[in-house]
Amino acid sequence: MNKPYDLIVIGSGAAGQIAAITAAQNNKKVLLCEQLDSLGVKLKATGGGRCNLTNTLDNEPFMQAFGRNGKFLLDALKAFDHKALTNFFHSIGVETHSPDGFRIFPTTHNSNTILQALENELKKLSVDIKLNTKLETILTNKECIEGIQTTQGTFKSSHLLLATGGLGYPKLGATGEGLKIAKDLGHTISELYPAMMPLYTKETWQANCTANTIAKATIKVNLENKKLKKLQATGDLIFTKNGLRGPVILDFAREITPFLEKLDAVPILINMTRKSEDEIIQYLKKHNGFGTLLPQSVLNQLCAICDIDPKTNYKNLKGNSKDKLIKLLAWTPFTIVGHDGFAKAMITRGGVSIKQIDPKTMQSKLIKGLYFAGEIVDIDGPCGGYNLQWAFSSGYLAGSLL
Repeated sequence: MNKPYDLIVIGSGAAGQIAAITAAQNNKKVLLCEQLDSLGVKLKATGGGRCNLTNTLDNEPFMQAFGRNGKFLLDALKAFDHKALTNFFHSIGVETHSPDGFRIFPTTHNSNTILQALENELKKLSVDIKLNTKLETILTNKECIEGIQTTQGTFKSSHLLLATGGLGYPKLGATGEGLKIAKDLGHTISELYPAMMPLYTKETWQANCTANTIAKATIKVNLENKKLKKLQATGDLIFTKNGLRGPVILDFAREITPFLEKLDAVPILINMTRKSEDEIIQYLKKHNGFGTLLPQSVLNQLCAICDIDPKTNYKNLKGNSKDKLIKLLAWTPFTIVGHDGFAKAMITRGGVSIKQIDPKTMQSKLIKGLYFAGEIVDIDGPCGGYNLQWAFSSGYLAGSLL
């Protein structure tokens, strides 16, 4: 068996790389194992390749965005918040900025900038990197970590970090092996659902509007179910041939995918005009028509549904057709009927139960020396740098306390 490491990290995403770097900065001997032939493949795809690292929110509102499990992030954020993250990247030669005052990107808007800087730092700190190395078995003795057995040999350490991610985007290396191993070691894995992905609709008219993006659209569920009725999201909406996508859909998808497994369809309403029915009436009167209320392609489709000529002046709109159109302009109905599952899911909802992880250290409460960070944990947030910040924060916390 090889000379022992102070820390072995499995997985080279954001959580794994920052943990390895942090431990190595503290003069620890670190091994980083990755089953693919290059580091950070999923990180490279983050934010459409632009790498939305984090956002400018203070810790409290940041945690609130994660819902019921949000408080678990507190210690990790105290140790490494968005200011610490951007300072870290500045220290390794990556400049960042926030063009919209909220999301933070590398100034290059290129994830390769982040990947190259992290890899350079790993090499500078003499972290041992083993690619094409798949974890096979975790070696334990009396509920303590002793090492790992991999396809490239056996390695010894009393500290092991699982940063293997979830099930989202398997073509980028997600296999769920870390979750399976955690379960085999006695950890509870909450039910896993795909999250952050496009959604399919029963309706087809939106296929004629794919050139348009609707800014700040609001979505809500059109059901009496109390839990579902509370769900609402606002953001940019994009039409596709088969359904809907865009940031607002990605956020909404993480909330409704669990319900889609129980229901054949989930009816939703979308406010694309950012106006109430009364405000829409006033707008139509003022412009004696539709003006720039919505992109023309969208107006054409909504008018067709109501059997109205989109060139009609407001004063010539009549009766039921007019009432129907105003309701459509205020809240446009769609029916969500499916998605591509984990194949197109940017993140996984669910993971290792936070009840079995110490939030102050990210160490397992069941196995001494076993740590978790990033997407493998039952923590998931909306679009906008939330999940990547969580990965960096949890990885940093785990790597800093050895």
